[in-house]
Amino acid sequence: MRHAIFILLGIVFLTGCGSHKDNTPAPAPGKTVLLAPAQDQVCTQGTVVSSTQSTVTLKWTAAANAVNYEVNVKNLEDGTIITQTTSSIQLDVTLKRNTPYSWSVTAKATNSATTTQSDTWKFYNSGPAIVNYAPFPAQIVAPAMGQTIEALNGKITLSWNGSDVDNDIVTYDVYLSDSASPALLQSNVSENTLKDVSVSAGKTYYWKIITRDSKGNTSDSGIYLFMTK
Repeated sequence: MRHAIFILLGIVFLTGCGSHKDNTPAPAPGKTVLLAPAQDQVCTQGTVVSSTQSTVTLKWTAAANAVNYEVNVKNLEDGTIITQTTSSIQLDVTLKRNTPYSWSVTAKATNSATTTQSDTWKFYNSGPAIVNYAPFPAQIVAPAMGQTIEALNGKITLSWNGSDVDNDIVTYDVYLSDSASPALLQSNVSENTLKDVSVSAGKTYYWKIITRDSKGNTSDSGIYLFMTK
């Protein structure tokens, strides 16, 4: 009987140890820093594949606790996105030449649902016979995509950022209306903001920015929307 009691206690002890779980959450990955191609620069280091394509090497720093990285490269002309995953801190991607791109890297860790995204950089993948480059599409700042805002006395301020590898942006055309195809609101805006824009409460507005450089090249930000209350 005593022997049976010892066996039973041993089973209870082992079962108790086996059921113990470490509830410490897995560490989230750190944020990686993009290295190359440099921000807002013409990439001339790619390997030419054909007259229309070249292979570009994207590079970034290692992120703490990361086991792999999801790389997203967006064609800023047609909106197509290339997504690839790698455990390395660089990746070769084949891209169209004479085309602007943006890219970012998302770090992922083992046993953690949390991911950490890098900043988003832009570059122009170089090609033959280009002397002057079109501006990058303007980056919308405010109102942000899908944001609901309150207009002060029926007025709001629109703001955006423009960039160009040639640094020769001259003006912006601002389009805004409550139609999904926004109408021209004001042309030849020289600043990155447009103040005292009249809006009504309880509506959805659509807007975009056309950027123009000194050679007449243009780029389209794409349509963004916001709501008023």
